[in-house]
Amino acid sequence: MKKFLIIFFSVMIAAITGAIVWFMLSLGRVSSDTTEVTFNVAAGTSTKEIINNLYDAGLIKSKLASYIYVRATKLVIQSSTYILTPSMTAKEIFHEFAQGNAKENTIRLTFVEGKRLTEYLDQIAAAYGWTKDEILTEISDKAYLESLIKDYWFLDDAILNEKLYYALEGYLYPDTYEFFKTATIKDIIAKMLNQTAVKLEPYKDQITSLNYSVHELLTMASIVEKEAISTEDRGKVAQVIYKRLALKMNLGMDVTSYYGVQKDLKQALTTADLNNNNPYNTRLTSLIGLPVGPICSPSITSIAAVLNPADTDYIYFFADVKTGKVYFTDSYNEFLVFKEKYS
Repeated sequence: MKKFLIIFFSVMIAAITGAIVWFMLSLGRVSSDTTEVTFNVAAGTSTKEIINNLYDAGLIKSKLASYIYVRATKLVIQSSTYILTPSMTAKEIFHEFAQGNAKENTIRLTFVEGKRLTEYLDQIAAAYGWTKDEILTEISDKAYLESLIKDYWFLDDAILNEKLYYALEGYLYPDTYEFFKTATIKDIIAKMLNQTAVKLEPYKDQITSLNYSVHELLTMASIVEKEAISTEDRGKVAQVIYKRLALKMNLGMDVTSYYGVQKDLKQALTTADLNNNNPYNTRLTSLIGLPVGPICSPSITSIAAVLNPADTDYIYFFADVKTGKVYFTDSYNEFLVFKEKYS
């Protein structure tokens, strides 16, 4: 009898332990995916129906565990529209519902492709009441940047280069975001870097197999973004960059000169601008290779163009700013013809 009781209690303990482990795991995050999902909780919707909808949307692992958790904690779910991600745990989701951290408590910002970091910071500053200098001070802190390098595979010591105008230029993915009104500067930056991670993930194996660093690839992509509009032209511009690097020619691309003197493309470049000795100005014959860093936030189209450039032998191109069309050639004389005709 004693032996039977020992076995019985051992089995019971094992079963309870297993149930607890299952319960905790079932409340964990579905994945590391940070893609935002808009989830509506309509007034009068039952807890069971909400949980079913969460499961169908791929936001929770287990309907049973979620139901047990809500009942056990006696959480009161508030009806509204929420911004969720598969990377949130079930506990985090239900506490969002209970606290009413809904879409009404968020700020929606759209960051356009091809814009500079300072333009994004102007938007953030205007929305939150911070100054741009306050934001820059916080995101330029070396200890903070070093912590980001540890957290994101695509960041390395290149962003610590003191010659960079802005350490995170080119790394904050251009997209539409919903930020909580209570978000900190670091919360906002983290969300944008998370989106960059999502966009780069499908290309990670290809990126890490190349002879160029992520920093260099994003630098090239940022130039492509500013020089061409169509997917086809972007592939050709990327090819020209690679060709010139291989020939050890200076890139000679005006978009880098604009960035070097912090001028807008609508402004005219002076002779002094073109000769300005800065680490971005590829018009300088002394700057052979890539500029020190990205000159804008490139789209995934431009990044893909750099990873899969066109198969041509062009060395020169001239972009017609009036039409957006780009003319390519392997002849310097023909390039001069394009420049004369379309300037």
